[in-house]
Amino acid sequence: MAKPYNTLRAKMAPEARAKAEEQTRQLMKEMPLQELRQARKMSQEQMARTLHTNQSNVSRIEKRTDMYISTLRSVIKAMGGDLEVVARFPDGSVRINQFEEIEEAIKA
Repeated sequence: MAKPYNTLRAKMAPEARAKAEEQTRQLMKEMPLQELRQARKMSQEQMARTLHTNQSNVSRIEKRTDMYISTLRSVIKAMGGDLEVVARFPDGSVRINQFEEIEEAIKA
């Protein structure tokens, strides 16, 4: 019989628990869209309703490796987030805002 995670975690040494928590933080910094949606506790059906599409389209979006920024922004907004595009250089980072300007122009 499977044991609850909390029971197993309670038996872990503090060092092992700290290491596991750090690994979790690192994994949460980057993940595919499908895992992000699942982490946000949303189904593909819920996402489809928010995006005014069907579940099969959500599945296709999650499998894409190349998509429009506007599509990605819509998916992130459907999950309750905001998308920022940041260019990182050795001497600093720059937030790219032209995509927001285009979105605002479309809304007007």
